[in-house]
Amino acid sequence: MSHNNQRAVIVFNPVKIEREELEPLVKAAASKHGWQEPEWVETTEDDPGEGQAKEAAADGADMVLACGGDGTVRAVSTGLRDTEAAMGIIPQGTGNLLARNLGLPLGMEKAIDVAFGGADRVIDFCAADVVDESGEERTIPFAVMAGVGIDAQMIENTDDDLKKKTGVFAYAVAVIKSLGGGNRLNLTYRIDEGEETKTRAHSVIVGNCGELIGAIELIPDAEPDDGLIDLLIMRPKGVFGWIPIICRIAGQIAWKYLGRGKRFDGAKHTSDDVHYATGHTVSVELSQPEVFEVDGDTVGKVRSFAIRLDPLSLSVRVPQDA
Repeated sequence: MSHNNQRAVIVFNPVKIEREELEPLVKAAASKHGWQEPEWVETTEDDPGEGQAKEAAADGADMVLACGGDGTVRAVSTGLRDTEAAMGIIPQGTGNLLARNLGLPLGMEKAIDVAFGGADRVIDFCAADVVDESGEERTIPFAVMAGVGIDAQMIENTDDDLKKKTGVFAYAVAVIKSLGGGNRLNLTYRIDEGEETKTRAHSVIVGNCGELIGAIELIPDAEPDDGLIDLLIMRPKGVFGWIPIICRIAGQIAWKYLGRGKRFDGAKHTSDDVHYATGHTVSVELSQPEVFEVDGDTVGKVRSFAIRLDPLSLSVRVPQDA
């Protein structure tokens, strides 16, 4: 399929990859699929990609490629939401959350080819309105998931040396480490305009997609384009409450890395230990500040968060057969 007059802008994180390594592959793919020669712009410490992406879209770019880790992808996607430009992803991190959830190739050459030769998939986008531990209010956009508990603890528990040696497997180890500690979260949550519910929990995760770092599906039935937010509350009662959760996670790790075990089939099994729900908005009030995670990055401690959905507001390049 020829794209002749279509323009692409590459927003890349120079800490993750040098332009000299990336440019020959990008030029070859652009030429192969009939795009104009791409333009290049680096992320900076002050602007990790949102401003560059927004400017490229306003200037008429048809596609903006995010080349970097989860932080770069989240920044670029934030800049592109509700614009006409599609986002391509060249994953250069360890987690690569959005790329994994959308079934994108993680190898650089294949990812670039999908960006220039793939199809557009329009997905939902989320925003978390948080109150941090100092009482300051701010909004944090995200595409995959956010929460307190296992996902935030996992990121903090990840051994950087192990991550360098084993890649995504380090996150799987960190997940197991994060399963202890009991139901220490005291919280009140509300879905849409429903009643407020008080509970104790180990973890609260709100997802637009279901797969955590390490290919562990915490919310198996979450779909990024269904117009719904998925809520997961983990509140196991004692050691026996953890058994089905640990078995499910261990089974997925075995299925992913060893080719053994049973992949969770996607059915939601709400119980006293694991609660699933869906809605258009989810708000959570915490009894004390907790570390909050969005799309693979911790963003400090929050006292409360309210998640809202912007349906079908981000176009992402995916494989033609996706």
